[in-house]
Amino acid sequence: MLITILLVIHITVCIALVGAVLLQRSEGGALGMGGGPSGFMTARGASNLMTSITWWLAAIFFVLSLVLTLLTSRTSQASSVVDRVKVESIDPSKLNQRPAAPVQPAAPNLPTQTAPSPAPSLENPFGAPPPVQK
Repeated sequence: MLITILLVIHITVCIALVGAVLLQRSEGGALGMGGGPSGFMTARGASNLMTSITWWLAAIFFVLSLVLTLLTSRTSQASSVVDRVKVESIDPSKLNQRPAAPVQPAAPNLPTQTAPSPAPSLENPFGAPPPVQK
């Protein structure tokens, strides 16, 4: 129950962090979208507010990530894929051997009819005449 609540908070913080990063004013002016003091706050004040919001959201994101990692590692079984492999049952002499070629069943003695294969043709998909072969 606690992990579910923390996970919902974590997702909400992630969405808020993405929104805070996208709402920040571009410092480079790459697209010519300079920011003037046209809002309720000056450009410098809005920049400081958005920067501090982003820092706080990032700190909450990292703390929640660590807490969720620690909680899920304690609730799950401490086993890895290597622990699940039964090493004792592996025969080392058979590790590098190639499997034997499969035996193909004998074909019944039926008369075979071979159809003549069509002659290859060169066609140009653009409508030009085919090249002359010498």
